Amino acid sequence: MASKGDIIRRLELLAPARDCAIGRQAIIHGADAVYIGADAFGARVAAANPVDDIARLVDFAHSYNARVYVTVNTLIYENELRRVEDLIRSLYRVGIDALIVQDLGILRMDIPPIALHASTQCDTRTPEKARFLEACGFSQIVLARELSLEQIRGIVSAVSVPVEAFVHGALCVSYSGDCQASLFATGRSANRGECAQMCRLPYSLTDAAGNRLAPDAHYLSLRDMNRLDRLAELVDAGVTSFKIEGRLKESDYVRNTVATYSTALDKVIGQSGNRLTRLSSGEVELNFHPDVTRSFNRRFTSYFMDGRPSGAERMASLDTPKWIGVEIGKVVSSNGKSIRVNSKAELNNGDGLGYFSSDGQYCGFRVNKVEGAVIYPASPVTVNPGTILYRNRDKRRDDEMARQTAVRQIPVSAVLRRVNDSLIALRLTDDRGKHAEVVCECAAEVSRTPQRDNRLRTLSRLGDTIYRLLSVDDTLGDDSFVPASVLTDLRRRAVEALDRTRRASYTYDYRRQESEVISPFRDGALDRHDNVANSLAQRFFEDHDINVAEPAAEVSLPDRTEDRRVMTTRYCLRRELGACLRTKQCDRLPRELYLRAPGVTYRLDFDCANCRMKVVLPAIEG
Repeated sequence: MASKGDIIRRLELLAPARDCAIGRQAIIHGADAVYIGADAFGARVAAANPVDDIARLVDFAHSYNARVYVTVNTLIYENELRRVEDLIRSLYRVGIDALIVQDLGILRMDIPPIALHASTQCDTRTPEKARFLEACGFSQIVLARELSLEQIRGIVSAVSVPVEAFVHGALCVSYSGDCQASLFATGRSANRGECAQMCRLPYSLTDAAGNRLAPDAHYLSLRDMNRLDRLAELVDAGVTSFKIEGRLKESDYVRNTVATYSTALDKVIGQSGNRLTRLSSGEVELNFHPDVTRSFNRRFTSYFMDGRPSGAERMASLDTPKWIGVEIGKVVSSNGKSIRVNSKAELNNGDGLGYFSSDGQYCGFRVNKVEGAVIYPASPVTVNPGTILYRNRDKRRDDEMARQTAVRQIPVSAVLRRVNDSLIALRLTDDRGKHAEVVCECAAEVSRTPQRDNRLRTLSRLGDTIYRLLSVDDTLGDDSFVPASVLTDLRRRAVEALDRTRRASYTYDYRRQESEVISPFRDGALDRHDNVANSLAQRFFEDHDINVAEPAAEVSLPDRTEDRRVMTTRYCLRRELGACLRTKQCDRLPRELYLRAPGVTYRLDFDCANCRMKVVLPAIEG
């Protein structure tokens, strides 16, 4: 893959941050950038942060040349336009690197030239859509999760801006930005950051007459994405930014996942023959073994990376949307007070264990005590012999993660030299070639004892700084005497000067110029699925001769006298259940399928020509 004009291609591991403390931890554990929500207008209302806190995160991140992206990726109502403008100006003033946005009304706001990234909510799944967004002035494009490797490659080759792809975390079953299930069912819009997660509910699968066709299950709940072993292929396809999902996740999850992917990305870079490097600087030393299977997951899928999956590949987490944990063994016997288990795992007092009951429900209990192969639960529980036990809380692992789990430092080399008979100088150079030199008075004086080792010890004491001394070129001579207090002050001032140099040389991306766009919307006028929610968004499309026939559903909720498509998914339930309409097994299920839960019924329509499933809310008669 040819680089986008750079001799060395810089790769970005992009991590989620629910709050600024987690953002700091993500960077310490190897993230090149973090994305975080401000105090409003982010697609996770439970992950909001004051601008002043974000300012402190920016200062911390930039010390490692890491970036901070802020999500302003909800649809914006007309009466909120001024507030969003004010928020963006505030974020620009504190030095964030880019906004991640969905609402194209932002392109017509009176805002500073801040870089804009097209959110996954923009639903970019074709080269035409990517070229459109590039022409709109976006500096980075986040791809839809459903794309195959070849589709990703095609989009990368169609644009000149960096392309960002998800590699890990929870999956929305619907194409992002086009899910209205929560809005119609509860009035809470996913496009406003208030998703009620209708896809994680249990449903009955029925025919048109309401007859159950299979046991109730979480038919729309997908497993989590995991492309850890596919990073090299994504790099080869031209992806620049590798995104981990999880802005609602706890610190342990972020630290573990970031460390795992950072280690893997470093391995890919190490095998590239100096063609690749990381966007940020610094070296990470981990104090634990990262392993994504030991953090929350719904089991894993590579999703559609290889195109249409085989019939044997599972994408859904039908049994439960919870984390069941890591399998540890089978129950031999149980009497309510104790459970004997056949397991090679080392269990601990305080572990959390779970199992599926005879009726398919996932249940759990806390371990009070372990004696050999016998587990004593904290409260009475009886588990049938032969039942598989899973551990979803590892007390020993939790204790390990409660300690400092990583240190990130920037290696520096030092040159200590004499300027003249009365002055000495210390020059520090970081891993990117940035340098600073300071001078102090120190008369030439000969010592009776060797001094070089003493000077090395003093210069190495970088303690509470972000630097680690890699090497020292001490040209003063072994018999040259420099008072420890002079050398300590010289070191302190050299570090401060290097900090200033690095801050002054930090480079920002800025908003790209908008150019003539070619509409990727092939169905004529835009409708409610295109999410035009305010007059500025409408003006943007009109400026480019694109007609808006219908506003976003959030602005004008359609009545229920007609069928309403609330999701379009590349995931197909028929294929998941082995009844694809293109196979001989299609008659395992009737043609017409429904999903039913208390208060809601969905009809499933199957678009076999495009290999998609549509989730439809049937019209209410009368």
